[in-house]
Amino acid sequence: MADLFAAHAALLESAVAAARGRGFWAAFPENPKAYPEGGAAEGKVAFAALKGQPFELAGDDAPLIGAEVSPFGPALGITYRARTVDDLIGRAEKAGAAWAAASIAQRTGIALEILVRLNKASFLIAETVEHTTGQAGPMAFQAGGPHAQDRGLEAVAYAYEEMSRVPGAVVWEKPMGRSAIRLDKDFHVVPRGIGLVIGCATFPTWNSYPALFADLVTGNAVIVKPHPAAILPLALTVRIAREVLSEEGFDPDVIQLAPDTAEAPIAKELATHPAVGIVDFTGSSQFGGWLRENVKDKLVFTEEAGVNTIVIASTPAFGPMCQNIAFSLALYSGQMCTAPQVIFVPAGGIETEAGHKSFDEVAGGIAAAIDALLSEPARAAAVLGAIQNPATLARIEAARALGRIVRDSAALQVEGARTATPLLLAVEAAAEAAYLEERFGPIAFVVAVADAADGVARAARAAREKGAITAALYSTDDAEIARAVPAYARAGVPLSVNLTGGIYVNQSAAFSDYHVSGANPAGNACLTDAAFVAGRFRVVCVRRPAAA
Repeated sequence: MADLFAAHAALLESAVAAARGRGFWAAFPENPKAYPEGGAAEGKVAFAALKGQPFELAGDDAPLIGAEVSPFGPALGITYRARTVDDLIGRAEKAGAAWAAASIAQRTGIALEILVRLNKASFLIAETVEHTTGQAGPMAFQAGGPHAQDRGLEAVAYAYEEMSRVPGAVVWEKPMGRSAIRLDKDFHVVPRGIGLVIGCATFPTWNSYPALFADLVTGNAVIVKPHPAAILPLALTVRIAREVLSEEGFDPDVIQLAPDTAEAPIAKELATHPAVGIVDFTGSSQFGGWLRENVKDKLVFTEEAGVNTIVIASTPAFGPMCQNIAFSLALYSGQMCTAPQVIFVPAGGIETEAGHKSFDEVAGGIAAAIDALLSEPARAAAVLGAIQNPATLARIEAARALGRIVRDSAALQVEGARTATPLLLAVEAAAEAAYLEERFGPIAFVVAVADAADGVARAARAAREKGAITAALYSTDDAEIARAVPAYARAGVPLSVNLTGGIYVNQSAAFSDYHVSGANPAGNACLTDAAFVAGRFRVVCVRRPAAA
């Protein structure tokens, strides 16, 4: 076996230091130009070779399933082996015994090697993400590749740190008058149980890697259950992980792929199996609620729906503010858990560097900024990507009746692709039934409130009651900002203040931002912190009289 822990020691040390410091650090470059020339073309060729073929992992004769269709048009024609739940569990238990017995250094080194190999496959992964999720190419590369890998590495760093706090062996000595009692104590880190990672359709790698790698490093065998519409990115991930495990002498069934179909889902059966000890889920509140209600004897982490808000009180840069908000609304057609949906604006308008702006002028400024951003077809396609699920188009159509249309949604002229530009609606504050429900996709509301304080109060209440992953505030009044900060903190939602440049409210940086607080209904866990990893293992002590 290679000493992978030693080989990647510098990477791990840097990741641990970055997680402590929370400054900017990235292990894996987000710029495609930082990678060997020709990588993008090779990724396209490799992706083309996968289409229309069975995706083999274990060489067994399980039935083949799969019906992924690219949001940009064509069916992928890729099928996957669908093992039964009992088969998956049996294999995981068998493989997991040796994996649990491996040292912390062994498991950590293998996880780091998997991440490094995933990084080398970033262009292929980007193709798989683009053609299952609808993310545009640049975003699919960054979010599906290096950014997801950084999130996985962050989980490895936290897990390694937490396990390293446990000493391997100590001599325990208790004074008893003129003598003492001495015991030898050995402390064993043991896994919680099989880890089940339930992937989502929009960010299959970014949302899954933290749990996947946290489970592996802490000694748990892992079953990866992708969304039926986005199997390929996680299938490729599992294939690379299995290759590393095999090379290092472990049964590759330490990690398995568990594909299913929308017609015959297996997530509930897997989640409730007695051998499963950990469940990680990203998706709807409906299924997240079911998990929390029915899987109470396991460690369950969920990221669910939320209503992200912006409050505009005043601004010294009206145009840049509108441009920043426009990009946040348009990026990946609003199909991000961090995308804003509700923009609270005082009914009497706001003060800006260009004078007073009425409510309608603020709404119109945001609409105009969206139009300008999407005015060039190629740029519009690169920003918007495609609509992952046809149900989102129906949601946009239904939303048109919920308020006064400030800017209507329309399709791009991209042959074969499902596309939609942002829909912007104006409503009164009393219309809570319209705007205080997550409407996933490019749908946003400009809400007339009494004043800025009313907007902040409503935004904080929305986070507490409905959940929120992001919030933003624009204000020129330092005292107003200072009053707002604790209100958002108590609501458990991270706050961005006066963003007007190239950083947006729906971006989350590994090793710095705590993605989801776990402190409101949008999710019960944070990606990534110590609490996210520490419960995935337990410590068992063996003690005996010390040798003389």
